[in-house]
Amino acid sequence: MAAAVSALSSLGVPEDDVGSEEEEEEEVEEAAEPGQAAAAAAEQRREERLRRFRELHMKRYEACKLNSQEVVEEDKRLKLPPNWEAKKARLEWELQVQEKKKECAARGEDYERVKLLEISAEDAERWERKKKKKNPDLGFSDYAAAQLRQYQRLTRQIKPDLEQYEKLKEQYGEALYPTSDSLLHGTHVPSKDGVDRMVADLEKQIEKRERYSRRRPYNDDADIDYINERNAKFNQKAERFYGKYTAEIKQNLERGTAV
Repeated sequence: MAAAVSALSSLGVPEDDVGSEEEEEEEVEEAAEPGQAAAAAAEQRREERLRRFRELHMKRYEACKLNSQEVVEEDKRLKLPPNWEAKKARLEWELQVQEKKKECAARGEDYERVKLLEISAEDAERWERKKKKKNPDLGFSDYAAAQLRQYQRLTRQIKPDLEQYEKLKEQYGEALYPTSDSLLHGTHVPSKDGVDRMVADLEKQIEKRERYSRRRPYNDDADIDYINERNAKFNQKAERFYGKYTAEIKQNLERGTAV
């Protein structure tokens, strides 16, 4: 700078003018520096906005792509049968069972025993509880089946008295367990509590039958083919189960054309 000033002085330029020009240049440079910083900041913000815009554009593209794939998969599922998922799971299970059977046959093992070894105690208990919950009563078939169901229902309700059992075991010993040569008729005397339980259970059964019995409508124009109320109920049940097989025979008897 001093060399430039001396050179300008040698050319006849006053030193004051030279100093003023230098100051003007410095002011211009100082004024230009904030503008450049602002431009750089604006450019940086612009690049940041463009980057975020590209990211949003890519996310939108990925969302559209996934949405199109889901639409195609949903269309395929709608074209399948309604129980396709259950059938598919069933077929996969059957394939797995076949593979396990082949493996067990190759090893010389019994598949049923291997399958039972893979079942946990919790699963076995849950299956047993599920079996007990099932109602085996499929409706009235005959009186013997109805009596058997009632017997099974009553025996399930019996709660054994272990204390009384131990007392009888000490009292009778091996005679408590009868054999083909045992004669126990008339030797057992029930306790008062046992008689009371039996009476209470019988009264409960009678009350239940009275509560659930419903009165059937009486038809005055119907044929009288019974001698009392009990015989009428029996005839109604017989007609319900066997009426379609004996309709022709009954008509022949009424017309007098039966052979």
